[in-house]
Amino acid sequence: MCLVEIEKAPKPVASCAMPVMPGMKVFTNTERVKKAREGVMELLLINHPLDCPICDQGGECDLQDQAMMFGSDRSRFTEGKRSVEDKSLGPLVKTVMTRCIHCTRCVRFSTEVAGVPELGVTGRGKDAEIGTYVSKLLTSELSGNVIDVCPVGALTAKPSAFTYRNWELKSTESVDVSDALGANIRVDSRGTEVIRVVPRLNEDVNEEWISDRARFQYDGLRTQRLTVPYVRDPTTGALAEATWDQALTAAATSLSAARGGAVRALAGKVADTESMVALKDMVNRLGSNDTATDAGGRMAHVLTGGALGDLRAGYTLNGGGVSNIDEADAVLLVGSNPRWEAPVMNARLRKAVLNGLPVARVGVPTDLTYACVDLGTGADTLEKMTKAGGRSEAAKWYKEVFAKAKKPMVIVGAAVGQRSDRTAVMRGVMDVVDQTGVVQDGWNGFGILQDTASRVGALDVGFVPGPGAGEGAGAPGGSTTTSPRVVVLLGSDDFDDKDVPTGAFVIYIGHTGEKGAAMADVVLPGASYLEKSATWVNTEGRVQRSKAAVAMPPGAREDWKVVRALSELAGVTLPYDNLQGLRMRMAEIAPHLARAEHKEVAIFPGTANVLVGDAKAKAEGKVSGTPLVSWLERVEQFYQTDVISRTSRNMARCVNARATGTQELQQATA
Repeated sequence: MCLVEIEKAPKPVASCAMPVMPGMKVFTNTERVKKAREGVMELLLINHPLDCPICDQGGECDLQDQAMMFGSDRSRFTEGKRSVEDKSLGPLVKTVMTRCIHCTRCVRFSTEVAGVPELGVTGRGKDAEIGTYVSKLLTSELSGNVIDVCPVGALTAKPSAFTYRNWELKSTESVDVSDALGANIRVDSRGTEVIRVVPRLNEDVNEEWISDRARFQYDGLRTQRLTVPYVRDPTTGALAEATWDQALTAAATSLSAARGGAVRALAGKVADTESMVALKDMVNRLGSNDTATDAGGRMAHVLTGGALGDLRAGYTLNGGGVSNIDEADAVLLVGSNPRWEAPVMNARLRKAVLNGLPVARVGVPTDLTYACVDLGTGADTLEKMTKAGGRSEAAKWYKEVFAKAKKPMVIVGAAVGQRSDRTAVMRGVMDVVDQTGVVQDGWNGFGILQDTASRVGALDVGFVPGPGAGEGAGAPGGSTTTSPRVVVLLGSDDFDDKDVPTGAFVIYIGHTGEKGAAMADVVLPGASYLEKSATWVNTEGRVQRSKAAVAMPPGAREDWKVVRALSELAGVTLPYDNLQGLRMRMAEIAPHLARAEHKEVAIFPGTANVLVGDAKAKAEGKVSGTPLVSWLERVEQFYQTDVISRTSRNMARCVNARATGTQELQQATA
C-alpha cells in the first residue's frame, strides 16, 4: 500500500524501502499509483471474509480504512475463499484466522519485543498460516499487545468478544495500578461497565505496551464488590448491612476511644496518595504515628534501618528512570525479576540487550527473555564482586564489564527490603555503587524497582511507622510494645496477620470484599482506581493523575471522603473538605505532588553509603545464605498480585490455563 511512482522508474516502488536521493521526483497520487494500490488491496481482500458487521475490529480496522481510501468498488475474484482453522492461544486472545492477511506483526512482536518466539508462519503459498508451531498457549506476560498490533480482526480480546461496537464506548485516560511502573492506559467504558483497557503512548514510561494483568484484570472490579456499609453484630458475630450513619458512628466511636498510640493504619497495594494523606492526618490527630503499607511495607520502607526511607534517592528508580535503560551500557539486577515485576520495563531491557547492553543478575536464575549473566544466587556475591583480588566469575564480570562502563545501572528488587539481612545486603549494593560510576555528574543509575502502585506515594508523604509505633512496625527511633486497639485498613488485604492483633477493632475502607473486609468490624465501601480522580507515583518517582472512567456503585464513596467524614465524627476534623484542598495539603507535605506528569529527580548524596547511615555501623553479622528471590516467586503469582487481580476471572483463567498447559507439556515430554 506504500507504492509510489518515481520519475524514470519502470514500475511503482515501495516508498518504505526506497532511499531518498538528490533530485528525485516522487509522485504519490497518479493514476498509475492508484491502480497499483487497488491491485494490492484486491489481493489482500481475496480471502478476507465479509465479517465487518460482526467483527469486534469493525469501525477501527486498518484494513477497512485502507480499503475505503485506496481500494476498488468491485472485485474480480470469483473462486472460493480460503478458510483457516482458528488457533487456541489461551484465555485472553481470541483468534479468527480466516481474517488474517499475513502481515506478521504478531509474529514480530512476540519474537522481537516480548522475546517469546511462540508465533510463526507455517506453510507456503495458499497454505501459509499464522499460529504456534505446536499447539500451545501464549506464555508471554505481554501477549495481549498482539491484539493492538493486529491490523484486522484476526486477533481480538476474548473476554470482551461480541459485547460492544467501538463507537459505543467512552474513552478515559488513566493510569495502571497493577504494578509500580504506572503504565499509561485508556479505559473504554459503556455506561457503568468497563469494556476494555488499552495502552496509551508514553515513550518515557511504557512506550506503547501494557502487561496482560493491566489489560484484563478490570473484570475483578465487578466481583465481590462492596456496595453497602456493614457493621459486625456483637450478638451473632456476623456482618450485617447498615446505613452510612450507623457504620460511620460505630467506626468513629472506636477511634475516639482509642486516642494516643492505640490506632494503626495500613494502606493497601492500590491505595491512592490522596486517601493516604487524609488517613495519615487523621491518625496523627488521634495521637498515633503507626502508619504503614502492607505486603512487607513495614520493612521495605526502610531498606537499611531508616536512612533510605528518608531520602527519596533511596526508594525510587533514579535519574532518567525507566528511559535511563536506553542510555546505560551495563546493568546489574539485585534480587529482582523484572519480567514478572514490571513486564513492560523488561521489554525495554530486552530491546537494550539486543542493541548490545550487558546485563548481569545476583539472584535466583529465571528466564528474562534475553541474555543475562548469572553471577550468583546469594547476597554474598556482592562482596565477592568488590573484593580486591577476587577471582570468582562475579569479580571477573565486575572488573571487565561493570567497572569499565561509563553509564552503569544497579536495579534492586523490592524483595530485598523484606529480608531480615536487608541492611547487610544494601551495604554490599552501596559498595558497588560507590566504587563505580553508577552515580556521577549527569548520570544516576541507582534505583529501587518497587513492587506496588502505592509504595512510592506512601513514602513521599511519610506514610511509614514513626517514633512510638506499635510492636512489629519496624519503626526507626525504637518501637514500643503498645498493641493497637483499632486498626484502619485502607484497601489493605495483603497485610501480615501479626499487624492486626487479635481483639483489635478493625475498620475496612475499600471496594472489594476479601481478607480485610472479612475480618473487619465495620466495612465502609470505597471507590476503585477507575472510579475516582487520584494521584499515583510510579517507581521512578513520576507523579501521574488518573481520571474517573465509570461511576462508582450508588452505595460507595471515595476513600478520602470516607476518612474525612470519620475524622469529623471522631472529633479530629480534617481542615479540608474538597479535592482541591486535599491536594494543597499534599503539596505542603511533598511539593512535587502538585506537578502532575512530572518526574522529580531525587538528589543523591555524595557517597552512596550515606544512605546506609548509622545502620551500616550497627549491622551485625553478614548476609544470610538465603538466595535473593523476587517477591514474585512463581509465574502464577504474576496474574494474582493484589485484591483486583485475585478476584478477576480473567486472571484466574490464566492461572488455570498456565497450570494445565504446563502439566500437558510435562506429560508430552515424559
